[in-house]
Amino acid sequence: MSDQAKNYPAAGGDPSSWPVELDALIAAAENHQLLFENERVRVLDTAIQPGQKTPIHTHCWPASMYVISIDHFVRRDGRGQVMVDTRETNPSAEFPQVLWSEPLGPHSLENVGAVEIRVISVELKG
Repeated sequence: MSDQAKNYPAAGGDPSSWPVELDALIAAAENHQLLFENERVRVLDTAIQPGQKTPIHTHCWPASMYVISIDHFVRRDGRGQVMVDTRETNPSAEFPQVLWSEPLGPHSLENVGAVEIRVISVELKG
């Protein structure tokens, strides 16, 4: 377990208790670009290249996600424990597609596939 991972919650919890510095735009700025924000929504463009692993970060609001491209990935919680490994679940879906996500506590995402992971998220504030 990395020093970065061991100090964060495993998963879940109250989004208002997550450290502000773990917000995706701060902690994983290389992978998240702000496209639009107002008092009601925040729109992010997320890109994770093959072989790349994001730093630990959070998404404090539920979101509608437009998945443009995706391949196998591993999502780990704030303690480095595997939450999802798509190589084991082997999802079969056509892309692009739209998905729903509840807030995501401290986590990292590693692209273990051969295709860029690209997602546009519309986060619903409040």
